[in-house]
Amino acid sequence: MPDDDGHAHDGYGVTVNFWSLYQHGFARIAACTGHAAIADPPTNAEAVLRLGRRCADEGVAVALFPELCLTGYSIEDLILQDTVLDEVEQALRTVVEGSADLLPVLVVGAPLRHRNRVYNCAVVVHRGRILGVTPKSYLPNYREFYEARQLASGEDERGGTIRVGGEDVPFGPDLLFAAEDVPGLVLHVEICEDMWVPVPPSAEAALAGATVLANLSGSPITVGRAEDRKMLCRSASSRCLAAYVYAAAGLGESTTDLSWDGQTMIYENGVLLAETDRFPQDEQYAVADVDLDLLRQERARMGTFDHNRRTLRDRTGDYRRIEFRLDPPATDLGLKRRVERFPFVPADAARLAQDCYEAYNIQVAGLQQRLAAIGGPKVVIGVSGGLDSTHALIVAARAMDRSGRPRSDILAFTLPGFATSDHTKGNAHRLMRALGVTAAELDITPTARLMLKEMGHPFAEGEPVYDVTFENVQAGLRTDYLFRLANQRGGIVLGTGDLSELALGWSTYGVGDQMSHYNVNAGVPKTLMQHLIRWVVSSGQFDDEETDETLTAILDTEISPELVPGEELQSTESKIGPYALNDFTLFHVLRYGFRPSKIAFLAWHAWHDREAGDWPTNFPEAKRVAYDLPEIRRWLEVFCHRFFGFAQFKRSAMPNGPKVAAGGSLSPRGDWRAPSDSTADAWLRDLARWEWPEG
Repeated sequence: MPDDDGHAHDGYGVTVNFWSLYQHGFARIAACTGHAAIADPPTNAEAVLRLGRRCADEGVAVALFPELCLTGYSIEDLILQDTVLDEVEQALRTVVEGSADLLPVLVVGAPLRHRNRVYNCAVVVHRGRILGVTPKSYLPNYREFYEARQLASGEDERGGTIRVGGEDVPFGPDLLFAAEDVPGLVLHVEICEDMWVPVPPSAEAALAGATVLANLSGSPITVGRAEDRKMLCRSASSRCLAAYVYAAAGLGESTTDLSWDGQTMIYENGVLLAETDRFPQDEQYAVADVDLDLLRQERARMGTFDHNRRTLRDRTGDYRRIEFRLDPPATDLGLKRRVERFPFVPADAARLAQDCYEAYNIQVAGLQQRLAAIGGPKVVIGVSGGLDSTHALIVAARAMDRSGRPRSDILAFTLPGFATSDHTKGNAHRLMRALGVTAAELDITPTARLMLKEMGHPFAEGEPVYDVTFENVQAGLRTDYLFRLANQRGGIVLGTGDLSELALGWSTYGVGDQMSHYNVNAGVPKTLMQHLIRWVVSSGQFDDEETDETLTAILDTEISPELVPGEELQSTESKIGPYALNDFTLFHVLRYGFRPSKIAFLAWHAWHDREAGDWPTNFPEAKRVAYDLPEIRRWLEVFCHRFFGFAQFKRSAMPNGPKVAAGGSLSPRGDWRAPSDSTADAWLRDLARWEWPEG
């Protein structure tokens, strides 16, 4: 049974804490840099332990240090001095003994003697023992680098051992360090130049199963090199579907001919999670919570990743897996990563503008091509004055402009029903007039009354019965009229329903707003729609004052189907939940297949404090709200019921429309293929495992 403090049992009698990041598939990783003391291993060992203890206090699983951090990278020929090498071995013993009570795996750079040579090594230490030693594979010997003068390459040391501290430990570039109690945490280490070659060791290691790729770096700084490092780290993390952790040497290194910036960063699947200021004056570290579930899901979906592994199995099949037990804390450590409130809408202004430009043009290009392919019919569209139909209309207008056709070939109809407000109808007429389309109004209420009367519905006898039949008679008639008008006037019906409505089944099936000849909005989530319209205004797509003013007025309109008459406006979000939360859930379900409990954990971190984090550009202050955990859970249950247990039959018959968002689409011919008669029970059982505190 769950406890009232957010704990639950995992089915095996083990208590798990909802607030623990490790219980939700994350691992906290740190990239450390400090003040190197040249040829002074004891001082450097104490620095490693000092930072290691700080990382332990924060619940870090892996702490990475720079290349040759026990001696300093810029030691040059002093690295071959026995005095230095003797002290390195003693310093390693200090680190190993000092790690006995520390949580993190410490990845420490050191020169080690082996057979006839000295190797540039990464020593992986955990809780009082050396798990293994990875030698540097590729030694730079060009421009300012002369490593081959002193050191030996370890590229051909696969399957070997090295004697360190009186013990033989695994040695080679073929080592994977796997936490047996943190699923998905598999570490591989490479050193500096290894990242710069065409086929880095980390690429093969990722195919062999590594999820966290660590790079100990010396890397002196020159103009532009920091950006090159970031490009390589980002690329490696993206291609390898992994986290890439980088730590470079900083203050204290010799400046005889070079300088050092102490750059650290952590990337995950192409996204920068954390970095530190360069040229630091003191010890510092970048720390972030890597999502191991996300990496696993990405690899499971991208079949070519495993295809590549099979192609290279002669190189990746013999990696050695060294297991250890991390014993991470099960307490609330917070969450050290940025969680976007709106996963489909980046808070960064430049990125949002780029996304809007691409999304709008994807839609326009899709419609333009469809019209050209089927003989250039007219476009028939219903315009309600709401966000979705407004955006579909301005997409159609731009498609006509680009095709060299008059906008009068767009036949736009507003179809008022029993609850249509003067405000929305007025906005619809203003917009149609401003765009110069062929506009008309067709009142559906007489036909709706006749249909309700012939059905024997109580409303026809004057009773205020506003049930689903009452609503769907109106929704169905609107679409029916549009299809018949398209037949009559040589056009196709342009759909307006968005991705979020498809997810929730918030549409009338068949002859209703679920159906059209082509739907330009099918790939656009509701939370992005308003930003697309704002971008159309701000970027001057129509260069018309009346159009821009009307679009701005429509942005302030409450989302409502306007089907039920009465003084109180019928609110969509009061029935199916805030679109902000629904789109948050949709993104993480569709893109990554996350469990509802994990989505709740992420949603709480994103939404519990309206003052924390960034909001998208120009997001209205009045709409900047917060959601507590009970509300998040409530709407998660509604989403699971509708998405998994109800709405698929509507999606299985959805019309064509372009995929827009990287988060995915719901087309049964594309991103999402699911049975129409499944149940939501498994997802609801996951939510039922937890009992969260109020507030």
